[in-house]
Amino acid sequence: MSSGYKTATVFLTVICALLLVIAGLSLRWPTWAWSLSTAVLITGAATAFWFDSRRPAHGAWEHPAHPDLPVPPVERWERTVAGVALPSSVPDYDFLFSATIRWRPLGAAVDAPRVNAGGLAVDAVLARARDITARQNPHHSTLAQHQLDGALGTMEPDVTARVEAMAENVTLQLSDADRERLTKLSTVRKDEDVWEHERNYERSKRAYLGTEVLKDTGSAVVWWMAKHDDRIEKTVDLIGPLAQLSSAANNREVPELFRHLIASPDASDSPSFTPHGAPMDGSTASRDAGLSSFLGPDGQPFHNGEAPEKPDVPTVLESFMDDAGLARDEHIRALCARRIADYLAVEGCDEAASAIRRHFDSPESTSDSGEETSDEPDGADSTAPEDR
Repeated sequence: MSSGYKTATVFLTVICALLLVIAGLSLRWPTWAWSLSTAVLITGAATAFWFDSRRPAHGAWEHPAHPDLPVPPVERWERTVAGVALPSSVPDYDFLFSATIRWRPLGAAVDAPRVNAGGLAVDAVLARARDITARQNPHHSTLAQHQLDGALGTMEPDVTARVEAMAENVTLQLSDADRERLTKLSTVRKDEDVWEHERNYERSKRAYLGTEVLKDTGSAVVWWMAKHDDRIEKTVDLIGPLAQLSSAANNREVPELFRHLIASPDASDSPSFTPHGAPMDGSTASRDAGLSSFLGPDGQPFHNGEAPEKPDVPTVLESFMDDAGLARDEHIRALCARRIADYLAVEGCDEAASAIRRHFDSPESTSDSGEETSDEPDGADSTAPEDR
């Protein structure tokens, strides 16, 4: 019986006795009533003490035998691994895995064999890590490390169900040599991609120019006009070069229709061409026909594919005087023509000299021509050596 329970029993017995005394005195109990109440009170107190003695003893936790002894330390199961090679998604490029592996043993049957719990825990953690790193690119070692840290941070049983294991302080990295190789390969791959794009761009540009722009002269002219729609006259002047360019791009000769628009290398020395493509006879009306028709080698309009006649020497000489800006005075032009005829005669071109004299000597200047010709031989003889 506890001391508290005894004190309460005695206290209640005393209170009940006082109540009985007060009741007996006020009611003037007889002698037998006092004897009966006293017996009941004593019997109740004895019964209370008897029931308390039948209660079970208190637990040991209420009265520890040695309350001042220290709590025994908790046993820790952990192991550190470092530099373990784990495969990546690229052959021959392995991750280096390091971590602190913790585990706890699980219940086993009485007749189960003894095991190396630490080895089972390490093998279980490495198997889980290998499944993750095998899908990771070695360029992303930092990302793979964070994924491993989250995946291995939970206690999970191994395949034998003898231990539960997890990993802490996970690090995942590549060796310095592999990191340098991957950097070089990445640089080369990027340069190769840029070069491939540039080559495809150049190939596309060549195909566009060869099969569309320079397919023929008409396509080249239309392409030029689309870019310079405000320069029609310039486009007309470039028909010849565009025809030559399109023919060269397709490895073929210039079409007959455009050959007369292409200047020969000695075009400046040839009497068959004029600087402005104007007609050889000096008429200003034919000079403005460039936009409506092509001009032949002699400057005459070229229509319906008919070949123009070859101009004669006097016509070429008169066109030369027009282009040179010589005054249209008949006497001045006749004098100039006679000097050229004399020079041609000295050089042995008698036929050309006679044609020039017949064309430029007018009837009004016959007498002057005779005088000039009578005086000219001496001048011709005197100047011929110098000209030669």
